[in-house]
Amino acid sequence: MSKGTAVVVRKEVVVEERYCCDGDTELTIHKTSVFSKGDGFIVYNSVGQIIFRVDSFGSVKHHLLLMDPAGKALLTLLPKRPTLHHRWEGFKGEKSDGQQKQPIFSVWKSTIIGRSSVLVQVYSNPPAEYQIDGCYSERRCTISRVHPDHGPSKTTMAQIKVKVDPIRDIEFGRDVFKLVVKAGFDSAFAMGLVLALDRINGDDDVSCYGRHHVRSYTTHNKLKLEGARLRTEEYRVSVALCMALNFAFKYSRDGEHQGNGETS
Repeated sequence: MSKGTAVVVRKEVVVEERYCCDGDTELTIHKTSVFSKGDGFIVYNSVGQIIFRVDSFGSVKHHLLLMDPAGKALLTLLPKRPTLHHRWEGFKGEKSDGQQKQPIFSVWKSTIIGRSSVLVQVYSNPPAEYQIDGCYSERRCTISRVHPDHGPSKTTMAQIKVKVDPIRDIEFGRDVFKLVVKAGFDSAFAMGLVLALDRINGDDDVSCYGRHHVRSYTTHNKLKLEGARLRTEEYRVSVALCMALNFAFKYSRDGEHQGNGETS
């Protein structure tokens, strides 16, 4: 490529083209729980501006509405009933339960034994397939475009990651995490997939609970050990200070006795 040649980013629009950026985008997701667990989400960009907000209506089984900061409905997620695969469907804009509207994509859990992947079908022309691997309850997932015509080939389009405080180097909890979206990929669609994962797997995913439990336990032990180390250091300093004070007091008392003996 010659110097000065512009790089053309291939856009994969599912919800709206304005959410397909020319460069990689990092979003911070805050899972709110004002009234109940999983009540909604607020999504911020890298400068702290609200990009999306999500409201859930009724119980977990009812629909989710992805909106822009002004409250415009971008995407509605509804569970498909009846289903054996925890299937959710995405509809452009706002959709009520009784309204006749065609979904733009579907998300469901893989039925293959030993696989914990979540599969995505986009009803575009031509249709597109995606696969989500990883553990959502640990906030470690990869969203990939599947290329069925090229064997098992996949391209990473977005990643759900743990958010870390850069100053203290401490991981935030599961209610604050990040979504890294590759250039050209629809951020609104990626956020819709996060919502579907939250409803399909949730924070109590049995397939990776053990790893999360071990890491949480290890982190807890590290914090306990660090606290114990600090308390030990404080104890040593206190003992040394007391010994120094006792020595000084004893030295002054011995000096007084010696002075009294010399004068008598």
